[in-house]
Amino acid sequence: MNAAMPVNLLDFDANGMERFFAGLGEKPFRARQVLGWIHQRGADGFDAMTDIAKGLRAKLAASAAIEAPQVVGDGAAPDGTRKWMLKVDGANAIDTVYIPETGRGTLCVSSQAGCTLDCAFCLTGKQGFNRNLTTAEIIGQLWLAERLLSESAGARPQGRFREGRHVSNVVFMGMGEPMLNYDSVMKAIRLLCDPQGMDIAQRRITVSTAGVVPRIDDLGKEPVRPELAISLSATTNDLRDRLMPLNQRWPLEELLAACRRYPLRPRERITFEYVMLDGVNDSDQDAHRLPRLLHGIQAKVNLIPHNPAPELPFRSSLEERILRFQEHLRTRGIPAFIRKPRGQDIDAACGQLAARTGDQQWTVVGGQ
Repeated sequence: MNAAMPVNLLDFDANGMERFFAGLGEKPFRARQVLGWIHQRGADGFDAMTDIAKGLRAKLAASAAIEAPQVVGDGAAPDGTRKWMLKVDGANAIDTVYIPETGRGTLCVSSQAGCTLDCAFCLTGKQGFNRNLTTAEIIGQLWLAERLLSESAGARPQGRFREGRHVSNVVFMGMGEPMLNYDSVMKAIRLLCDPQGMDIAQRRITVSTAGVVPRIDDLGKEPVRPELAISLSATTNDLRDRLMPLNQRWPLEELLAACRRYPLRPRERITFEYVMLDGVNDSDQDAHRLPRLLHGIQAKVNLIPHNPAPELPFRSSLEERILRFQEHLRTRGIPAFIRKPRGQDIDAACGQLAARTGDQQWTVVGGQ
C-alpha cells in the first residue's frame, strides 16, 4: 500500500470497509466500528477513535484518510437555503444545496462534474461533462454538510452527528445524471441507508433521472432502493426531443413502459417532475395529454416553475397557468404539487447549478 496515496475511507460501504480491514489483517467488527465513527460521529481523523487500539489507529493513519471535497464557496439565501461549491480536483467543482424546511432538511447532491444530457432548460449541461464523481465525492457531500451545519449550530467537535442530524432527506437532483454514474451512486445509497453508516431510510432518498431506461430497470431490482423521480417536462416526443435530447435514445413510450413495470412498495409513487416553461409545455393540450401518458402508473407530479439564468432562453409559466395545469391534473386523479422555488438568490434553485471550473476562478473559503 502506497503511503503517498492513502485510501479514502469515505469511498467504502460496509462490505468495502470489511474487505479493506481484512487486507490489514483486522476483524470485520473493527471495520464496523470505524464506519460508525466516520458516519455517525463525524470523525475526520483516527486519534478520536478512542475505542480502537492505538496500534490500529497508527496503521490506519499510515494507509488511509477521511477526505471530503474541499469547500471553495459558501452562500446562504434569505430563505435559509445554503449552497456550497466544492472542489473535487484541480479542474472540477460541484454544487451541493441544503434546503431547510419545517420538520426536515433536504440535501441536494451532485453525481457528476457537469452533465452529458444538455437539457435545454438546465444550466448544468451548458458547461459540458467532465467526469463521474466517486462514491467518496458523493457521500462526502452529506458528510461535509453535516459537519458544517453542526459547526454553524455550535455543536461540539465529536459526537455531533448523534446530537441530531440536520439532513433527514437526500435527493440526487444536483449536477449530473445519477443513472449514468450508477455504480458509485448505488454504493453511496447503500452507505446512506446502512444503520452503521448514515442510517437514512430508503423512502427519504430520491434519485431523479431524465430517463435512462436500462438503469431504471436495474434500480427496481436493488435490495436497497431509493424513491424514483422522472424528469419529464414534455408530453410529446417532438418537444421532449428538443428539450431533453436523451429522449431520442429512449422516447416517451419506452420510458413510461419502464415506469409501468417498475416495482413499487405499498403507498409508493413515482414522482414526475415537470418544469413549467412559458408558451412551451404549459398549454391546455399538454395538461390533457399528461394524465393519459401516466395512465396505469402510481404517479404524482411536481410542477416546477422554471428558474431563470441568462444563458437559458426560457421564462417560467405564469402563476395562473401553473395553477390551471395543477387543477387539471387533480381533477383527473393525479396528485399534483407546485414546487416552491428555493435559493434563487444564490443560484441554488433547480436547473441553476453550474459550478465554475478552473483554479483561477476559485474564491477559497476558510483559507484552505
